Amino acid sequence: MISGRFLIVLAIAAAGAATAQDDNVLVVEGAQLVTETRAPAHIEHVGTIYSGWRFRSGETQVLQTDDFENPAMIFVDQAMDLWDKVDGEAGKACASCHENVAQFAGLRTRLPRVKNGELVTMENLINACRTGRMKAVPWKWSEGKMTAMTALIGLQSRGMPINVAIDGPAASFWEKGREIYYTPVGQLQMACANCHEDNYGLMIRADHLSQGQSNGFPTYRLKNAKLNSIHGRFRGCMKNIRAIPYKEGSDEFKALELYLASRGQGLSVETPSVRN
Repeated sequence: MISGRFLIVLAIAAAGAATAQDDNVLVVEGAQLVTETRAPAHIEHVGTIYSGWRFRSGETQVLQTDDFENPAMIFVDQAMDLWDKVDGEAGKACASCHENVAQFAGLRTRLPRVKNGELVTMENLINACRTGRMKAVPWKWSEGKMTAMTALIGLQSRGMPINVAIDGPAASFWEKGREIYYTPVGQLQMACANCHEDNYGLMIRADHLSQGQSNGFPTYRLKNAKLNSIHGRFRGCMKNIRAIPYKEGSDEFKALELYLASRGQGLSVETPSVRN
């Protein structure tokens, strides 16, 4: 019997002549973003890193160059309403403590990060404010309100380079994420690296494999017409290789998020991006 993994590898190999990433330049609202740069020293086997935008079709790429055309901005608008909405027993809104969302410029570039010995993501920070200051119910990891708010906050860092800390207290989390990235799992016994390091630039079925960079998340996917969190994408990838996914917000996915962010050091934040 031919294994599913063999069929996937065969499909990639058969597409060996497919064009790799293009050399288009991403300019959003008049500002040029970095979509290609030298790989950081701590990343093995890859000399140059590329944004996922560089692997998309021209029709998809153009959607991200104009905020009026970017379908993700609808959700950003929704988050702006949520920013001013009072919620919870404390009778507070985000705006009650934070005068302007622009004050979070640069935050997206440094997440995940270690706080009080724990690796935290933007979702963790948002829910800490909701439960601690607002006395409100926490949002689920990938629900619409959460992805909208992470997009709004992430947008404030658009154009800034990803620059997560991987040493000191973050080192053990980074090592754990690296281990997950390279460990084969599931019935197909595949790792993240099999697609996004070994075969990026090739086609698998109708999909153009990218390096799996996270600098554009949350991202609007044309496939499901909504904003998608990075943990939601991890979950989808694990299902594709017939593995049991970790829980969104789990220590495993947070560690993987840190490691993946470190692979994109120097690429511009594109939040919210548009992908297939």
